[in-house]
Amino acid sequence: MSKTATIKSTGRRKTAVARVHMKPGTGQITINDEPMEDVFPTVALQNCLIYPLQVANQPKNWDLNVTTNGGGVTGQVGAVRLAIARALLKDNPELRATFREEGLLTRDARKKERKKAGQPGARKRFQFSKR
Repeated sequence: MSKTATIKSTGRRKTAVARVHMKPGTGQITINDEPMEDVFPTVALQNCLIYPLQVANQPKNWDLNVTTNGGGVTGQVGAVRLAIARALLKDNPELRATFREEGLLTRDARKKERKKAGQPGARKRFQFSKR
């Protein structure tokens, strides 16, 4: 790909959706027009988010503009991580084997199970009364 084009990709996890616009730059990451540190305050979440960039050995080569909505913080981080991995793959297809090995291209398909009728939750039953 050309070094001036913007690469766009999408990632999903649970009910969260993330859209990434990636362009060559200095490593600046903004999420919903805010710095990454404000949206995802813990170091563990930040490390999870930038892991694909570290595996690709390009942590400071790209500026990321991320739009995310739905779900919670963990779901959003997972969605952004998948979107970043897919965007890096568009730029450099040789990373596919490395990303596949690290599990970065696998979409986590687990979602919340629906509540069933006649029960208080998905699996929980109302309390049984013998008498």
